[in-house]
Amino acid sequence: MKRFITLTDKELVQLFIEGEQLALEVLVTRHKSRIFTSIYLLVQDKYLAEDIFQELFIKIIETLRAGKYKEENRFVQWAMRIGHNLCIDHFRKVKGKPVIRTSEGMDIFDTIRFADSNAEENIMKKESHAQVMKLVNFLPEEQREIIILRHFADLKFREISEILNCSVNTALGRMRYGLLNLRKMIEENQVAV
Repeated sequence: MKRFITLTDKELVQLFIEGEQLALEVLVTRHKSRIFTSIYLLVQDKYLAEDIFQELFIKIIETLRAGKYKEENRFVQWAMRIGHNLCIDHFRKVKGKPVIRTSEGMDIFDTIRFADSNAEENIMKKESHAQVMKLVNFLPEEQREIIILRHFADLKFREISEILNCSVNTALGRMRYGLLNLRKMIEENQVAV
């Protein structure tokens, strides 16, 4: 396995196509955190994210074995685009938005409706990052996706535009409006950042 670690994604893909199973394991290990995180942040459910992540790599294996992979030097962007599409497919199937849960497993809307304002302020001060992430979930879908892909998956705007099938300027615009809306919600909810 050590001999594969220094290879590029393109070289690993080629080795896997040629029958070297270990090459795929290196690819998965190399990109798992980034891809899984972006899926998880979109679906907000660890178990569902794990299922989608597994489905993603089944699709990748099938595509590679069928000789249909054409992305050359863009493996991670290609994989993330497939992951994003699988998330969209999931939401189309359930015809609704995901339930946003707190770390305790409670529906966030119940928490917000019934929380005591002093307790809510204390939680916000202690868990500002978690609170900001919760607020991200209230953004319109197009803005939320851009922020997640840019700040949590660390993708460039060019890569995001390819995944979401939009222009770079559209991605930049969505990011701008998303950040403006997020700042407004942070101020309204008095989140300490």
